[in-house]
Amino acid sequence: MTLLSPHVPELGALELLLAVARLGSVGRAAAELGVSQPAASARIKGMERQVGVALLERSPRGSRPTEAGRLVIEWARQVVEAAQALDAGIDALRERRDARLRVVASLTVAEYLMPGWLLALHEANPGTAVTLRTANSADVAAHVLAGDADLGFVEGPTTPPGLSGAVVAADRLVVVVAPGHPWARRRAPVTGSELAMTPLVLREPGSGTREVLDRALARYGGAATPRLELASSTALKAAAMTGAGPVCLSELAVVEELATRRLVSVPLEGVDLHRPLRAVWPSGQRPAGPARDLLGLTRRPSRRG
Repeated sequence: MTLLSPHVPELGALELLLAVARLGSVGRAAAELGVSQPAASARIKGMERQVGVALLERSPRGSRPTEAGRLVIEWARQVVEAAQALDAGIDALRERRDARLRVVASLTVAEYLMPGWLLALHEANPGTAVTLRTANSADVAAHVLAGDADLGFVEGPTTPPGLSGAVVAADRLVVVVAPGHPWARRRAPVTGSELAMTPLVLREPGSGTREVLDRALARYGGAATPRLELASSTALKAAAMTGAGPVCLSELAVVEELATRRLVSVPLEGVDLHRPLRAVWPSGQRPAGPARDLLGLTRRPSRRG
């Protein structure tokens, strides 16, 4: 059901009528609005047929409103001003939407990749206010599906159900130990079956790290019951350095510790721990505004000093 009468002209016709009343000529109004004079004249005649009364008196000296036309012009002015106010309000809403970005990211992405991406976004769009939340990959997917975030970043071999995604980086999990651990001195790689039988210090279920490791060890009967389950890369590294046992985590998280020999990477055999890192958003939608801009930045080569 429409609320408008069939006698109410469209907004463009009302704007033309106001221009004719202000300029006193259909020709000058047509020039101002960028249309031909015949087209403007035809539109005025069509509007008069629609309204049912003559709106303009035409003469060689120009056009002026009839008595009925003056009434319609006054009403039309209110309609056009209201439409302009609506348009300005919509622009303000879009600017407010485009000035904020809600991101939820897995811990590895949030800690080791997101700072550089957000710095680049700030340089490109300094007015954008960003809210960054961290969660494991399963919770990231849940937040994005619930509409709590404009863009999510997950770790794991597949895109979560209900989401579309794009690979933005590649990562590899490594097993690390303290320098005094027996695995730090062995020459032969640790096999998949050995790794599966060894209680490890791991991330919690639902994390992308845990999912990748579980898939890699499924062919060996699955991972042994963890020695510890911890919820951050920082906690995992601290556990490894204190000798709690072998730890599996992202290679991105231990670059400094491996370079300074505070931790030692254990060579592996028969275990593929590579994984993609993905940006995700609800299926059927496309990232817009700052979310689209951030997604574009993740695909640019990183700048290294």
